[in-house]
Amino acid sequence: MGLLAHERYCHEIVRLTGELRATLQGADLGATVPTCPDWTLRELAEHVGRAHRWAGEIVRTRAAEAVAEDKVPDNSPASDDPAALDAWLAAGAAGTADALREAGPDAEAWSWAWDHSAGFWARRMAIETVVHLADAALAAKAPYTMTPELAADTIEEWLEIVVFAQKLGHPGIAELPRDGRTLHLYATDAPDAEWLIERGADGVTWRRAHDKADVALRGPLTDVMLVLNRRRAPDSDRVEVLGDGGVLDSWLEHTTFG
Repeated sequence: MGLLAHERYCHEIVRLTGELRATLQGADLGATVPTCPDWTLRELAEHVGRAHRWAGEIVRTRAAEAVAEDKVPDNSPASDDPAALDAWLAAGAAGTADALREAGPDAEAWSWAWDHSAGFWARRMAIETVVHLADAALAAKAPYTMTPELAADTIEEWLEIVVFAQKLGHPGIAELPRDGRTLHLYATDAPDAEWLIERGADGVTWRRAHDKADVALRGPLTDVMLVLNRRRAPDSDRVEVLGDGGVLDSWLEHTTFG
């Protein structure tokens, strides 16, 4: 369960895609994305659009297994024209939001995760767009900030994914030390936006809490979220790292699917 209602996630998929489209306007679509250096800005945008369409097709067909990319309709823009990319992104986001609304949050649909529902995909696609909008803004040197609810939900979804992946023995995440060390995330601009993460003997656990930890990452909520998602460096002047920075570095090193 996410922090927002199903309809809000559907709305945010379209709204955030609108922000992405605005960021792309006039930008160099051939520019390398600093936080995803294997992609150009165009490739990043096409990844987002394909993710939307893929999730939408899973929900629309109530798929019981993963849908192959070649089975997803209109899976590429009509041409290399930036206007075609813009229209394709808009149509994909709107179509996926419509499919999610029609299904409702409790409709069953395949997912790679712990929750096989349309509600999972609504949240996942909203947060997918939150993170890749940040990538696009960095590449286009455009401003970026996120609403507190979405920034907090992006943090919590990532923590849920880490716990899930660790239980599955995912490479990298499975190697995260289980040494009892703790990490405190503290947003300076949002009430109650604090998390305590523990690398316990049985794996990662986390909760909303204000408590002492081996290391604290503090700063504006958007920036704390970006550091946790490896979109901002922990030595950025936007955040502070208090205590044993090695605990944070170890967390960031191991909690990746790249």
